[in-house]
Amino acid sequence: MASKPPAADPAQDAPRVTGPKHAAAGLPALGHTLRVAQQQMGVRRTALTLLRVNQKDGFDCPGCAWPEGDKRHAAEFCENGAKAVAEEATLRRVTPDFFAAHSVADLAGRSGYWLGQQGRLTRPVYLAEGATHYEPIGWDEAFDVIAEEIHALDSPDQAVFYTSGRTSNEAAFLYQLFARELGTNNLPDCSNMCHESSGSALTETIGVGKGSVSLEDLYRSDLIVVAGQNPGTNHPRMLTALEKAKAAGARIISVNPLPEAGLERFKNPQTPKGLTTGTALTDLFLQIRIGGDQALFRLLNKLVLETEGAVDEDFVREHTHGYEEFAEAARAADWERTLAATGLTREEIQQALDMVLASERTVVCWAMGLTQHKHSVPTIREIVNFLLLRGNIGRPGAGVCPVRGHSNVQGDRTMGIFERPAPAFLDALEREFGFAPPRHHGLDVVNAIRAMRDGAAKVFFAMGGNFVAATPDTDVTEKAMRRARLTVHVSTKLNRSHAVTGARALILPTLGRTERDVQASGEQFVTVEDSMGMVHASRGRLEPASPHLLSEPAIVCRLARRVLGPASATPWEEFEQDYAAVRDRVSRVVPGFEDFNARVARPGGFTLPHAPRDERRFPTATGKANFTAAPVEFPEIPEGRLLLQTLRSHDQYNTTIYGLDDRYRGIHGGRRVVLVHPEDAAALGITDGSYVDLVSEWSDGVERRAPGFRLVHYPTARRCAAAYYPETNVLVPLDSTADVSNTPASKSVVIRLEQSRID
Repeated sequence: MASKPPAADPAQDAPRVTGPKHAAAGLPALGHTLRVAQQQMGVRRTALTLLRVNQKDGFDCPGCAWPEGDKRHAAEFCENGAKAVAEEATLRRVTPDFFAAHSVADLAGRSGYWLGQQGRLTRPVYLAEGATHYEPIGWDEAFDVIAEEIHALDSPDQAVFYTSGRTSNEAAFLYQLFARELGTNNLPDCSNMCHESSGSALTETIGVGKGSVSLEDLYRSDLIVVAGQNPGTNHPRMLTALEKAKAAGARIISVNPLPEAGLERFKNPQTPKGLTTGTALTDLFLQIRIGGDQALFRLLNKLVLETEGAVDEDFVREHTHGYEEFAEAARAADWERTLAATGLTREEIQQALDMVLASERTVVCWAMGLTQHKHSVPTIREIVNFLLLRGNIGRPGAGVCPVRGHSNVQGDRTMGIFERPAPAFLDALEREFGFAPPRHHGLDVVNAIRAMRDGAAKVFFAMGGNFVAATPDTDVTEKAMRRARLTVHVSTKLNRSHAVTGARALILPTLGRTERDVQASGEQFVTVEDSMGMVHASRGRLEPASPHLLSEPAIVCRLARRVLGPASATPWEEFEQDYAAVRDRVSRVVPGFEDFNARVARPGGFTLPHAPRDERRFPTATGKANFTAAPVEFPEIPEGRLLLQTLRSHDQYNTTIYGLDDRYRGIHGGRRVVLVHPEDAAALGITDGSYVDLVSEWSDGVERRAPGFRLVHYPTARRCAAAYYPETNVLVPLDSTADVSNTPASKSVVIRLEQSRID
C-alpha cells in the first residue's frame, strides 16, 4: 500500500556491489521514477502531481535549484526530483500514535532512511523537559513555549535561527525580518555549508556572489568545464542542458576524482535517441586528485599567458584590476608541482589547453567538489582569473556557473538570510519598517555550533532542513544541540535532528511545495529564485497532508506576534493573510524586485539584474573585476593514508535518503561503503569486500572514527577515496574549515583504514 512505510529499519552495512555504469537516465531511470512515485503516492496521485512539477502554473521542485527554460516538457522533472516530490506528496502519515509508540531514544537509534520513510508530520508535538516521548500540542501553546524561552534569554544573540534552502522567498524575508526585529543577525543557513566559498570568492572578484550565466549562455558556449560536480545525481536536469549545448557544438571537459556515469553518456528518456544510444557528453575527462583544482587552473593560466594572442588584452585593460601581480604569480607555476597536486599527465593538461585556446566562449561550472576544502576560496578565485584572461565574463555564452543545490538556497540569501548582512540592506530594512536592525555580525553554522557547545546560545530554531545530519563533527554537534534550552524544527517529515534535542523540543509541521496554501485573503503562492537568478511563482495543488499544518509564512508571522508582542509595528497579521503584502515590502527593500507582484505574475517570472553579465560592470571595491594571486595550495597525503571526499548516493538528496541503492556506482542495498582504487587497496593490504573503520587524522590529535565500511574496488583517482555523507560527517572536525568562508572542509579528509571488528 502506498500509505504503509517500512515496518523495520533495514540493515545498511551489507551492500551488494556490481560494476559502475557508464550512462545515466534512459528507461531504467524512468522505470525507477514511476516505481518510487507509485509506492509513495499511488497511481492517480503520481500522475496529477508529477505533471505539475516545474510548470509555469505549477509548483517548483523541492529538490535542486537548476533552472527551467521558457519552453517546457510535459514531464519537466528528473528522477531525483520525482523522488523528492513523492516523499513530500506521500500518503504515509506520522500521527500522535506514532510518537506514543516511539520514544525519542528509539528514534535516535533509527537510520535517517527509516525516519524519512514514515511519512508526513501531521500535528505539532512537544517534548517537555525530562520527558521521554513527544506529545501533541496546540499551535498557540507551542508559540508560548518558544516565547517563554526567548524572553528568558539574556540577549537576543543567545538565539539561533537556521534556514534550509527549501524555504520560499516570502518565508525567508519574514524570518530574517523577525530575527532582526528581535535584535540578532544569527541567521546561519545551508549556504554556509555548501556554496559560501563561491559567494566569498565571486563577491571579491566580480562584485556579485552569484553565477553570471543563463541557460542560453550554456547553449551558446564553445567550451563547458564541469569541475567538482556530478550532475547525473545532484542536478540531473543539467544533463539535458549539456546535451543541447553539445548539439550546438560545445565541447565539455569534466574535472573530477571519480568517473561519473551522467557525464560519460546521457540517455535522455524524452527522445528516441536517448532511449537507444544516448549522447556522449565529456570530450576530455581529467581525473584529478582531490583538492588539485587550484593548481590545475593556475598552470592553465600560465600557459595561456605564454601563448601569443591568447589574452584578451582589451578586456583586461578596460575591465580588470591586479593583472600584473596575478601574471607574475601565474608565470611562476611549476609543472612538476602541478602534476603532483593533480595526478594528471602533461599530455592531459596540454589537451585541455588546446580546447581552451580554441574556445571563444567558455563557461566553468562547479559544485561542492570545489567549495569544501581549506583552499576553496583561492581555487574559485583562480577560476575567475582563468575566465578573465580571455574575456569570458560578461560575454554571451561565457561566465561563472556555481550550481546551487537546494531549490531556493540562492533566493533565501537574496532575501537577507545571512549572518553578515550588507549595510545597504539593513538601511533599507530600517527605512521600510522603522526599527534599527542590529549591525554586528551574527553566527554562521560552524560558529552557531560552537556557541551552543559553549553555552553561549540556548535557543535553536530551524526553518526546515536536517541540521544535525548536515553539519560536521557529528559527536560535537549532537552534544552542542543537547546543551540548548529549546530546539525547534519546522519540518514536513521526520529526520535525525528531531531525535537530538535540547532540554525542551518542538516539531512544527508545515505545508510542502505540492500543497494548496489558503489564507484569509484566498489561495496563495510563493516564489523562489533558481541557480541562475530567475524568480518565479510556485503554486501547490494537493490538499494538505493534515488540517493541522501551517505554512512557513504563517508560522513566522504567528511566532513574531507572540514573541515581539504589541511593541512591534510590523503588520504580521496582514502578512500572514496575504503574501502579496510581503512581496510589496520586498520590492522596496531588495534591489531587483521592483514591481515584484506584477512581474512574478507573468508566466515564467523574471530575471534578476547581474551587473557583470548585463553591463560588464563590476561592483567591487576597485570598481573592476579583480585578478588575485593567492599561493597555490593542495592537500598533502601522508604515506599509508588516503584522501577522502564525502559525496551523495544516487538515492539521496543532501541528507534525505530516498533508498539504499547507488546504481550508477554499482552499490545496492547499503550505504556504508568506501570507494578505493584497487592498487591503493593492494598497497594497504586490504582486499575488496573487507570491512574497515575510517579513522580521520587532524592536527588536533582527536581520533574520529566511522566504523564498519565495506571496501569497494573503484576507479577513483589514485590515493583518493570516497564515501557517503552524513555517515562520514563524524570524521570532519568542527574547526576544519575553508579559509574566508568558514565552510566545513568535507572534501579533503585524511584517513587511515583499519580492519573492522565486523569483518
